[in-house]
Amino acid sequence: MRNMFLRGLILMLLLASAAVLVQACQQSEPAEQSKQPAEQTKEPAEASGEGVLEPIVIDLPNAVFEGTPEPRRYGTHVEKLLGKPRPPFMAPKGTTNVALKKPVRGSDEFPIIGELKLITDGDKEALDGRFVELGPGRQHVQIDLGAEYNIYAVVIWHRHQEPRVYHDVIVQACSDPDFIADVTTVFNNDYDNSAGLGVGENWERIETNEGHLIDSKGVKGRYVRCYSNGNTTNDLNHYIEVEVYGKPAPAEPSAEPKELAEEAKQAAEEATKPAEQPKEQPKEQPKEQSKEQPKEQPKEPAEASGDGDLEPIKIDLPTPHY
Repeated sequence: MRNMFLRGLILMLLLASAAVLVQACQQSEPAEQSKQPAEQTKEPAEASGEGVLEPIVIDLPNAVFEGTPEPRRYGTHVEKLLGKPRPPFMAPKGTTNVALKKPVRGSDEFPIIGELKLITDGDKEALDGRFVELGPGRQHVQIDLGAEYNIYAVVIWHRHQEPRVYHDVIVQACSDPDFIADVTTVFNNDYDNSAGLGVGENWERIETNEGHLIDSKGVKGRYVRCYSNGNTTNDLNHYIEVEVYGKPAPAEPSAEPKELAEEAKQAAEEATKPAEQPKEQPKEQPKEQSKEQPKEQPKEPAEASGDGDLEPIKIDLPTPHY
């Protein structure tokens, strides 16, 4: 009897354990199913490249000078060099240099050396005949990207044959070619406002073959303008190349869909008017009859009595006595 009791108890425990396992499996299946929609929503983002970052590929020119320059020789507001290659710059997938071969304008339309088109020709080597030399003082070059872009980085190569620092480097992006409205400044190392465009918080940098990489944080614009105001060697301004890394900006929704929706609404309202006309017609018909009939009916008795015809009346006069 005792063995039979123990066997029964063990059988009950096994059945209870099996029931618990079945219930746990049933509860886990909805949880796994609920994860599937969340995972599926990732596919469109990955397909478009938005949110997926990758290093942009920047082809560097050959280094001309050797060694690490001492920043203190060039001022107290100069950023210290890393002494090693610059880390990769991450940007959304599909980001490219959208400034290549694009037209360039400048504050000095007739450079001392070179032509403005050299700034976007793709040649970054520090050799004679490969750079543009603008006049002294504050000067700028402006690139027309041809369309609206989300700009993630701007890389500027000034002359880098020898260590030098360019002053008042300011980079702006805008959709206005005259840079009057909606101007965004993405870099400004003018710490004393000598360029007259506001005090900047960025540091000056010693020019190297890596160029001057500026994080533009996806600012939207069609035009990119780069300022400088002389350098530690002379008062002139030099540009070898400017690259702008970006992606086409999504088109903003126009007002046309709203207008079309309003027109559709008006058409729908007009389509309902015929159903309302039977209610209005009985009200209008009595008004027309009441206006026309009283005017026409009185004319008939007037014409019958002759009141409408005019003639002289006869008046008998007395005989005069004088």
